[in-house]
Amino acid sequence: MELIDTHCHLDFEVFDDDREKIIKDAQLAGVTCIINPGVDVQSSEHAIKLSTKYGCIYSAVGIHPNSQAIKEEIDLYSQLKKLASHQHVVALGEIGLDYYRMSNPIDYQKQLFTMQLNLAKELNLPVIIHNREARDDVMEILLEWITQLKIENSHLLESPGVLHSFSENINIAQKAIDMGFYLGISGPITFNNAKRLQTTVSKIPLNHLLLETDAPFLTPHPYRGKRNEPAYIINIANKVAELHNLSLERVIEQTTLNAKKVFRLRDRT
Repeated sequence: MELIDTHCHLDFEVFDDDREKIIKDAQLAGVTCIINPGVDVQSSEHAIKLSTKYGCIYSAVGIHPNSQAIKEEIDLYSQLKKLASHQHVVALGEIGLDYYRMSNPIDYQKQLFTMQLNLAKELNLPVIIHNREARDDVMEILLEWITQLKIENSHLLESPGVLHSFSENINIAQKAIDMGFYLGISGPITFNNAKRLQTTVSKIPLNHLLLETDAPFLTPHPYRGKRNEPAYIINIANKVAELHNLSLERVIEQTTLNAKKVFRLRDRT
């Protein structure tokens, strides 16, 4: 098996005591690649360090809409652009909008989101999108961005990025797919009370799905309540296979191909 965890925060402090073991356990479970997105400048720097140390890890750099450090940063565009130039950075993320916690004002979140989308366009990097209770604004801003990519005939149009930990309805899923986006499926798909999400995922074409853990968050069944880790992605793959009435091998094969395409992954030399 060749599983790819397309969203995992291994740089977080909760992994400091056993990060090496967590990575080895993931590899034993068939995880050959992990993408670690940043949530602020410092986290992005840590993600890059991990990708330099471990051959199975790639990094993404970005400012999460809930980040508390952003107001203290000067010239974020230049800082992120410099970080994104690292050879192991494969995306801008995670970026987006969050109207649940509202750690930052909506106008500021939108400004930050748009700035990072513009940077992704400039650098020809796919984006990892965070959306929590902000779907209308997220989709509107993404549509404007895609329109600009079309005007410029950008290579990003083929695979502009992923809507991380997707939990919206099939109509939103189709709009995202129409724009070229992939949909990241995480632990909640395995929950017994996630019937609506399961129905939605069963209708999404397999060639637009990615697997992700979002570790240490969103731990799948039967480990719910414990710290999440990339080795548990097999549980998510199993559920997707069940929902699509396909073999586990087929789901792993296609989602791995999808991840390699959107993030332009290549074997390390």
